[in-house]
Parts: sequence; structure tokens; C-alpha cells
Amino acid sequence: MDEVIKIVNDIKAGNIRPVYFLMGEEPYYIDKLSDYIEQNILSEEEKGFNQTVLYGRDVSIEDIIGTAKRYPMMAERQVVIVKEAQDLAKTIDKIESYAENPMPTTVLVFCYKYKTLDKRKKVTKLLEKNGLVYESKKLYENQVGDWLKRVLAGKKLGIEPKAAAMLVDFLGTDLSKIANELDKLAIILPQGSTVTPEVIEENI
Repeated sequence: MDEVIKIVNDIKAGNIRPVYFLMGEEPYYIDKLSDYIEQNILSEEEKGFNQTVLYGRDVSIEDIIGTAKRYPMMAERQVVIVKEAQDLAKTIDKIESYAENPMPTTVLVFCYKYKTLDKRKKVTKLLEKNGLVYESKKLYENQVGDWLKRVLAGKKLGIEPKAAAMLVDFLGTDLSKIANELDKLAIILPQGSTVTPEVIEENI
């Protein structure tokens, strides 16, 4: 989570990388980061011409590189987001030539879920050197309680340990599922209140 906050703060500060390779077993943070980039790098006026969302199953690596090599129109940069990039796992190494020399006016984002690149490969090293590689690891059950507390604290809510344990029992370690339920609780409960086992039983 700290790494995610750092990436977001870097983007806010204008320290934007030309390639973001977001990979790993936990899709929650991959979605969070790609949504943040999608919503915040370009202004609404710039998005029409300069923001492209592609899906791994519909495109080839060559298509992605072709799109990434375009120049932005009436904007400082363009954003290209490749969702479900894990569908390109067999050919992903072909991105190597682009990773070696990425377009400085393009922000290329790969959402590579449930898989990771081999860290020893040249392509991964190039992406790390010239862009940013983020691995979103599954949380262990014993880590989810702390994560819950932090997310709820951001919504100005507390949670009792037993309630946190019940949530993990009901929902497992799927952070997207848990986050949806926490959003619901944040709507029901007034700020400053604490999530109790009773609240969980009544609402989840």
C-alpha cells in the first residue's frame, strides 16, 4: 500500500514515468493505479484525442507499440492503457524494443493481472530501468486486518478486531470484494463511528 501511495504522490508531483507495468496476483491495486492514471494525468479536454484504452485479447504487441509511438494532439502527453494485458503473456517479450526507448510523450500502462514477469528477463530489467514495474502481491489473511483498518481510517471509521476477523471470514482475502463492502458501510455509518460485529451481521 505504501508503494501505491508513493506512485500516486510521484504522479501528483509531475514525476510521471513513460511506462507503468502493473502486475501480480492481487488485481485491486492494479485497478486502483490504472484508474488513477486514467482519471488524473490528462484534463477532460485532452482525453478525447489523447487517451486510448486497449484490451489484451483484442490487440497485438505491435498494435500497442504503434499506438504508443503516436504524438499527442494539442497536449503534452498521451495516455495508453492496456487492460487485461495478461492475455498477451505469450508475446509480452516483444515489448522489449519499446521498453528500451519509450516515447517520452506517452504514458503506457499495462494491467497484467494474476501473473508476473520473470525478474531475470531483459524485458523486465528494461521496464524497471526506463519505466516502473509494480508487483501487487496477494495479502495473507493475517495482513488483511491491518489493511482494513487503514482503508476505514481513510473513511473516518474505526473497526473492532472481532468485526475485522468476521469480514475476512466472510469475504476471504479478495480486496476488491472487501473494498466494495467497506464503501457500503461508509455510506450507512456516520463518520467517526466504529464498525462492530453487529454492523457486519446486519449489513454483509
